[in-house]
Amino acid sequence: MLNLITPETLQRYEDIAVNIKPERIKVFIKKAQELDLKPFLGYILYYDLIKHLEDDGILKDDAPQHYKDLVNGCEYLDDQGYVVLYQGLQPVLSYFAFARFIEADSIHYTATGPVTKRYDNADALPAKNIVKLVQQQRSTANAYANETERFLSDHQSDFPVWHYNRKNKSARQAGPRIRSIDITDFNFPADNFSTNQLITDFLN
Repeated sequence: MLNLITPETLQRYEDIAVNIKPERIKVFIKKAQELDLKPFLGYILYYDLIKHLEDDGILKDDAPQHYKDLVNGCEYLDDQGYVVLYQGLQPVLSYFAFARFIEADSIHYTATGPVTKRYDNADALPAKNIVKLVQQQRSTANAYANETERFLSDHQSDFPVWHYNRKNKSARQAGPRIRSIDITDFNFPADNFSTNQLITDFLN
């Protein structure tokens, strides 16, 4: 799968140490693209966008202009005649990737299991501080994603396969979330069911 941004793109938004290998950063870009960006855009729009990428992830020269505007950003007039400065998908994906990088980089996997990294000249951040940093980066990504939602809504005729999804919006918010309540029979209080009734219902 082609990446929409490069490690160099991400470094334009956040300061990442030069000794971190680009291949490692690409792992988190790929995860953010698959797990954050694809559900946000919707699968149809996402895969249609990917079709217009070169092997290096850059949009093809003959890609439709509205896809170039979606990825790179643009300035346009909304229905009310106001100028809107849209930043594009690059900051959205960059901050989602950076959040995943922070979250995973604090843990090192060894032959005996996962361990917290230690440094000679610095102290590792406590887990609660790492959680806050991750939430901050995801909040920034979501702020840019809100701009993308507005852009897609204002250009609905160019993106007919895109539909606003309220559940998707709540699912990508930073911090813990309750997605839904499972009210199947298996989750009813035990005193409402006998064991025999539960087994009978299951077999039927």
